[in-house]
Amino acid sequence: MAYEIIISQELGINSRQVATTMQLLDDGATVPFIARYRKELTGSLDEVQITSIRDRVQQLRDLDKRKEAILRSIADQGKLTGELEQQISDAATMAILEDIYLPYKPKRKTRASVARERGLQPLAEQLLLQENTDPTEIAAGFVDAEKGVSSVEEALAGARDIVAEHISEDLDVRTRTRKIFLEQAQFVSRVVPGKEEEAIKYKDYFEWSEPLKDAPSHRVLAMRRGEKEGMLYLDIAVEEEKVLPMLEKRYIKASNGAAGHIKQALQDSYKRLLKPSMETEVRVLTRQRADEEAIRVFADNVRQLLLAAPLGQKRLLAIDPGFRTGCKTVVLDGQGNLLENTAIYPHTGGGGASEAGKTVRHLVDKYKIEAIAIGNGTAGRETEEFVRKLDLNGVTIVMVNESGASIYSASEVAREEFPDQDVTVRGAVSIGRRLMDPLAELVKIDPKSIGVGQYQHDVDQSKLQTALDDTVISCVNAVGVELNTASKQILSYVSGLGPALAQQIVNYRIANGPFRSRRELKKVPRLGDKAFEQAAGFLRIRNGEHPLDGSAVHPERYTLVEQMAKDLSVDVRDLLTNEQLRKQIDVRKYVSDEVGIPTLNDIISELSKPGRDPREQFEEFKFTDGVNSIADLRVGMKLPGIVTNITNFGAFVDIGVHQDGLVHLSQLANRYVADPHEVVKVQQKVMVTVTEIDERRNRIGLSMKTEEGRSQPKKTSGRQRTESDMATKLAALASKFK
Repeated sequence: MAYEIIISQELGINSRQVATTMQLLDDGATVPFIARYRKELTGSLDEVQITSIRDRVQQLRDLDKRKEAILRSIADQGKLTGELEQQISDAATMAILEDIYLPYKPKRKTRASVARERGLQPLAEQLLLQENTDPTEIAAGFVDAEKGVSSVEEALAGARDIVAEHISEDLDVRTRTRKIFLEQAQFVSRVVPGKEEEAIKYKDYFEWSEPLKDAPSHRVLAMRRGEKEGMLYLDIAVEEEKVLPMLEKRYIKASNGAAGHIKQALQDSYKRLLKPSMETEVRVLTRQRADEEAIRVFADNVRQLLLAAPLGQKRLLAIDPGFRTGCKTVVLDGQGNLLENTAIYPHTGGGGASEAGKTVRHLVDKYKIEAIAIGNGTAGRETEEFVRKLDLNGVTIVMVNESGASIYSASEVAREEFPDQDVTVRGAVSIGRRLMDPLAELVKIDPKSIGVGQYQHDVDQSKLQTALDDTVISCVNAVGVELNTASKQILSYVSGLGPALAQQIVNYRIANGPFRSRRELKKVPRLGDKAFEQAAGFLRIRNGEHPLDGSAVHPERYTLVEQMAKDLSVDVRDLLTNEQLRKQIDVRKYVSDEVGIPTLNDIISELSKPGRDPREQFEEFKFTDGVNSIADLRVGMKLPGIVTNITNFGAFVDIGVHQDGLVHLSQLANRYVADPHEVVKVQQKVMVTVTEIDERRNRIGLSMKTEEGRSQPKKTSGRQRTESDMATKLAALASKFK
């Protein structure tokens, strides 16, 4: 069956849409470009649908490659028949394909292969017939000391080994057994004896079982981590009574001596071959499912963080706080360029605070500072309190999540940007820049290091990287990039570019000055027509030669917009500034074979807000005064906070005390919540109520329920405590790398 038919049926998308999307992808078009500028061809498929098509096509192509390899292998053995070839061709999944191939797959020496070498295959076949003859008499004819069969018992044992392997490789048996395991198996975990104290964070899993099909991804990953660390034993349990009757029904045909040997072979096949094989398969499958869910959660969090509201191009003072070592302080202009750096010591006693105050006021006056960014790490709240007491009128003061800033400061990217500055200066610059534009700054850091997600270091790293690349590319192209100020890091994520062309653009900009038009991109070495087509619409040039160079209108449609303006006897700039003129445009007049209503509507929409940033407007936020540490908290306190991370079991919220609190899934709203993303998003400002404080374990319980939905604080369940503890430890580990 053609790929487009299979995918159409699976995704519920018209096969023509799928075929067109496949062709565009094969021709080198990117997902953002197809979603934005080829709506007529795809029927307005969005990025999620296009990505699903891309990934499924790759899976199907991988399946076909494996089929080709298997066909060659079986043909080389001289065992390929027309029926077998058709079976392989019809295999819809990799699991079915591998089941078909299993009897023909070259193996290391097995008990069955040894028995075959000893000439016992005919005896096994005789037993399978289960005729009413004495197996012992038949087996006597296979005793041959020279072949290694010295007795009737050895002959029958060898024959049973062959039957056991045959049963374990039976396609129908494997399919049915797999279904039983997936539907009825249980995850069973228990603590490794003697590890009770060391494994306390896994306490809820010391004696734990739950249906495999219902186990959520975060618990699967938690148990697997406990097993990997040597703290837990983890089994996949299925009662034999759920499988053996099915095997007996398929293979036991009589009630005689031969049937007795087949029954022995069945039991051996299940325990020694089939069960371990299914356990391995199911482990892989549940790991894949858990990985996919964890990666989805992580990618969603990263998207929300990257698309957080930017402060914009403001003159900034950025402070990386510290107690004993002081606070590294830098001045940035509106474009994020470093103008000056120094250190202040407001927390060291003596006259340090007074001198620090003078320095801050001097820098604010000298550079006409509009905002101050303060990192939220060690001494962050104390530094914020110190700065606010300076009463700097008209200056916005913002606490900034500094996760990953230290990783950036020690990176090759930072050394290249600031070769003459030490890591403390680079870190402070990063804090300031991520307030100006989170997206532009955070793309310089490995997404796994920016403090969101769950178990991201435990999942398939290749799949995680693909999902994160897709997420960053989607965000960058959704916002658009200023061509004349963008770093090579953010340029590399623009549709059709990549690191090499991004560097070429920066080199050209250095040698020739700012780009004056999008079409000038074609002068960049090695940037050909295809790359220009893919990238141009996502690159912005403020005050460019063409009035649409600062918009999301693609250069391939400039002529169309110019025709609209001409038909109204005005200039294109008039269309950008005059709403009444835009209302006079009848888009139906401009429909052609290449341009349909979806693209025309996009163009009209863009003319009304050319190049406007789609992100939300920045809102100032302030933590509660006097609440700087966990010791300052009291149950029942209502506090403002910022969502820092979302997991399947709840959301973590920064309330300004250096330890994020957990709003468990059950405390997110006055109603049932299946997915925390329904209620909150990363960087969202929320009001929470403190429900639990555990200073010893550095754990804070929070609720977002309103008064009518919140009764007396309930005792936290063991599983909730385990999940909270583990997430808290993950956050603590992450903070070590800040």
